[in-house]
Amino acid sequence: SASKVFDEEDGGPISPLAIVTTIGFSFLLGIALFILLPLYATRLFGTMTPVISDNTFIFNLVDGTMRVAVFLVYVFAIGLWKEMRRIYEYHGAEHKVIHAYEKEEALAPELIHQRYSPRHPRCGTSFLLIVMMVSIMVFSVVPREWSFYLKFISRIVMIPLIAGISYEILKLSAKKSSAGLMSLVTVPGLFLQRLTTREPDTSQIEVALSALNEVVEETDD
Repeated sequence: SASKVFDEEDGGPISPLAIVTTIGFSFLLGIALFILLPLYATRLFGTMTPVISDNTFIFNLVDGTMRVAVFLVYVFAIGLWKEMRRIYEYHGAEHKVIHAYEKEEALAPELIHQRYSPRHPRCGTSFLLIVMMVSIMVFSVVPREWSFYLKFISRIVMIPLIAGISYEILKLSAKKSSAGLMSLVTVPGLFLQRLTTREPDTSQIEVALSALNEVVEETDD
């Protein structure tokens, strides 16, 4: 919905070249911030603290903790940017609309604004947090003796596996969000969404509704 309104304000859709460039830059930035930086920092700490370098699980636990820390700082920092705060508001609007749609209630902007939360258990923010948790376990299978470069490459290669496992966990936790231990899986993600969503106004909910209707129409076709 945010891209929809920005397209209208800019006078047209974003060009394919701009999309490819943005995706490419974002991918490289993500690799640098969330894989290379934590791995390098953990390796550095390992040279000063043998317990980190000598234990595979502890190494990956420290690596994962740093990854989460970098992610939190990143999310908080970009949230200080005015335009990003606005995107976070549209993010919240999308969640409110999805809540109403899933409950099969009237899609009235005022009602949606008053009744529903801007946070949703299947949010991409929750997914990313699960990815970081799963990565700690998956990366633990990488031999401690491997060089820094092999560890770095292995982390990139394992991204599809980690994403697949995380997606299944997210789906299961959403279905079982009110049952037992699975309900606890959604809690960190919902809490983190306090950083990545903002309370939208009615006009933003209208934009989210418009985007939803377009998706539903395309699906029906």
